[in-house]
Amino acid sequence: MCNLNSDQKSSMAATTTATHSTDFQEQRMKSIKDFDETKAGVKGLSDSGITTIPSFFIHPAENLAKSSSKSTLSIPVIDLSQLHSDDHKPKIVEQIHQAAKTWGFFQVINHGSPVSVLEETITAVKTFHEQRSEVKAKFYRREEGRGVMYASNNDLYRSKAASWHDSLQVWMAPEATPENEIPEACRREVVQWDMHAKKVGEAVLELLGLGLGLESGKFKDLDFCGTRVFVGHIYPYCPQPDLTMGITSHTDPTMITVLLQNQIQGLQVKHGEEWVDVKPLHGGLIINIGDMLQIVSNGEYKSVEHRVLANSNRESRISIVMFMNLSNSAWKESAEGGKYYGPLPELLTPENPPVYRDFTLQEHLDSFYTKGLESKSLIDKITLIKRDN
Repeated sequence: MCNLNSDQKSSMAATTTATHSTDFQEQRMKSIKDFDETKAGVKGLSDSGITTIPSFFIHPAENLAKSSSKSTLSIPVIDLSQLHSDDHKPKIVEQIHQAAKTWGFFQVINHGSPVSVLEETITAVKTFHEQRSEVKAKFYRREEGRGVMYASNNDLYRSKAASWHDSLQVWMAPEATPENEIPEACRREVVQWDMHAKKVGEAVLELLGLGLGLESGKFKDLDFCGTRVFVGHIYPYCPQPDLTMGITSHTDPTMITVLLQNQIQGLQVKHGEEWVDVKPLHGGLIINIGDMLQIVSNGEYKSVEHRVLANSNRESRISIVMFMNLSNSAWKESAEGGKYYGPLPELLTPENPPVYRDFTLQEHLDSFYTKGLESKSLIDKITLIKRDN
């Protein structure tokens, strides 16, 4: 019999553990690939009547332990009906400034987009997702950054655990997707909603700029809505909602996000150390500050963590997100002609020095597309001065 010393035993144990870990990862990736290749998404899994979810959808216990909210707080609601009144506009500017500074999220009502348009958009996105899998499959792909992409979890192969949602993504600007390439089930509504959401986004950005003391039209001149991506999410019924998430906790990499949702609750916003439920408000639109606007404002406005719980309702939750970001305009150039972004120079003074260093657009894109959804990855990387949030 061969007697092994302790070092040899430890080495053999480590080798066995590594082998098991490799085998597990290989099996996990195979399961993900098999799921992805069905092109049916989680809607297909839900419709099949499964009672247990695949293991790669199960999130670590620490991510799920505080999924329920006991907070009685709610995000601010701001009425824009008197936006063009000289008497009321300063009050609206202050309300939005405070909401962006303290919450990073708020709802706007009387924003100018007809309720009928909101309802048509929600219905159209739901109609797309409820089509037969073979109809949707021709749009299923993972090439991000242009055109149309239907997929389950855009970060499926990058995330530590998949989340229970499918998405239809359509790029609207700066290079608009040809209308005939947009799925027919929601083509008219996607184009229509882009027009309305852009108007709301530009109006809100104008107010946010005024709240920083900038001249009127500053954000529009810098084309802060120059990049727009329409994303229509579906969160179908999940048989084990306590084991997974609808979308994991993250911040948006944008200037602002305009969110339209149906009446199925699920969105939560982190406020301080609490997770706060965002109750759907009929006719309302949710606005949230993105990482880029936090940087541009030199930390005055806050991009905050938010997430979506897995849906325990038999009716699907629908949310339509319009991500808005600047196009290719920049306010700083190197001697070699490179374009750089960072806090707006007009906001910087000796008393208010830059909180963040300058960065390139490529650095911004790499921070988003090379890993799963997470919080403030770019902001953490470029922070020069720690500031209380």
